[in-house]
Amino acid sequence: MMSGELFDDDVTGVPVAEAFELETPKEYARAALNRAKANARARGLYPGKQAPSRFTEPQVSGARAGGRDPKPLSATLGALLVQRGWNQDVAVGGVIGRWPEIVGKDISQHCTAESFENSILVVRAHSTAWATQLKFLSPEIMRTISAEVGDGVVQEIRVLGPDSPKFTRGKYSVKGRGARDTWG
Repeated sequence: MMSGELFDDDVTGVPVAEAFELETPKEYARAALNRAKANARARGLYPGKQAPSRFTEPQVSGARAGGRDPKPLSATLGALLVQRGWNQDVAVGGVIGRWPEIVGKDISQHCTAESFENSILVVRAHSTAWATQLKFLSPEIMRTISAEVGDGVVQEIRVLGPDSPKFTRGKYSVKGRGARDTWG
């Protein structure tokens, strides 16, 4: 059919609805409404019945616990920590935060827990004597930490000595090759 033929029908004065056998607007609206009603019945919906929402849980009330009942904050946070995989980091953070309670007052006065990475707990002693003592006490400290946070969370305790001043600058620094042994 060429476009010229279409224009020829328009010129003769025949209405477009009759030329293409279109329904009247009233019949077209009634057919659309009937199609919508048939689709609703197929989904189990009837006039006057409210459609269930996709976003809300069904309203259930009773004497037993349900999914909509309030939960304690500790249970919700515990579930979040397990879901995100943060429970190990939080447990070790608790060890670092409660260091004096875990190792005792005497040891905590002479050392501090600095960091935890890759299952290694780094502890800094305030003197070299206490660093040596902590190396001897590290198996006992490991047992205490394992009892607090679980086995395998802390696999090693790395003991560092005290920070000493660096003499790379200032009046105690040596220019040139610096201090060497006395034999050379």
